[in-house]
Amino acid sequence: PRLTPACAPSRPEGAEFSPRPSHRRTPLLPAGASYSVAYIIMPEKVAIIGSGNWGSAIARIIGVNCARHEDYETTVEMWVFEEQVDGKNLTEIINTTHENVKYLPGVKLPVNVHAEPNLEKAVTGATLLVFVLPHQFLPRTVPNMKNAYAPNARGISLIKGIEFEDNKPMLISDLIKKAMGGMDISVLMGANVANEVAQDQFCESTVGTRDMANGPVWQKLFNYDTFLVNVVNDVPGVELCGALKNVVALGAGFCDGLGLGGNTKAAIIRIGLAETIQFCKMFFSGIKDQTFLESCGVADLITTCYGGRNRKCAEA
Repeated sequence: PRLTPACAPSRPEGAEFSPRPSHRRTPLLPAGASYSVAYIIMPEKVAIIGSGNWGSAIARIIGVNCARHEDYETTVEMWVFEEQVDGKNLTEIINTTHENVKYLPGVKLPVNVHAEPNLEKAVTGATLLVFVLPHQFLPRTVPNMKNAYAPNARGISLIKGIEFEDNKPMLISDLIKKAMGGMDISVLMGANVANEVAQDQFCESTVGTRDMANGPVWQKLFNYDTFLVNVVNDVPGVELCGALKNVVALGAGFCDGLGLGGNTKAAIIRIGLAETIQFCKMFFSGIKDQTFLESCGVADLITTCYGGRNRKCAEA
């Protein structure tokens, strides 16, 4: 929650004020008088940028948590790219049936999750921005926010992928940070197949943050009975695990397609994990060994190598 000053200094009636060059008006208090400042705890306002399969699945958890925790405003705005489904606007369908019939059919969203087609309106006043859309859409999406979010806003990326700049790997979270004028961006990655999360099948996930003071805010927003969240002080490690595991999954898929057994696939997974660690430490600093034992690391690698889309594609 945010702390906002709520009242002026305590002073005797009739005390004079004198302007200073800073243009603030500061009270001239008699000797012995003191300031008394109260703070109001302002709830965080959450906006979700994206509403696909994973975006809708995570919106279920965010909506429930915002409704039950006083640290967050109850209403959650979810930006939806407007589409027509059976002659109706997708946002209208979501707001009336509380179901994303196109990207997460058969799963109900909390009533406090509001689908909003106007991105600027969706993020207005938001203090917590959840980015969960394909990374290739970021360059044309961010400018449409028009800085409508709160000045002290923080963001978190649920986007799995990697970019390259000057022949060097670049984190998606750094791309967002740059586009958002230096905003603090954390990441959430893990063994989280969207449909299974939406069906409340138990899983874990990992928040990586550079500022551990933001960790509890994100953990409380996402943590749920069937979605256990841990926080680590390692953004690049968490994020790269979420991207590189797809490369290893291709190898696992080739293994299945060639009819090779469990021994071979286990070897591919082990070598892939070792090379992931090597890659992370070669190009980024601050990588924690423990990160690779979190859900974002070995757990996400295992589930992707046995059931992910990249594995299935390679097997075919």
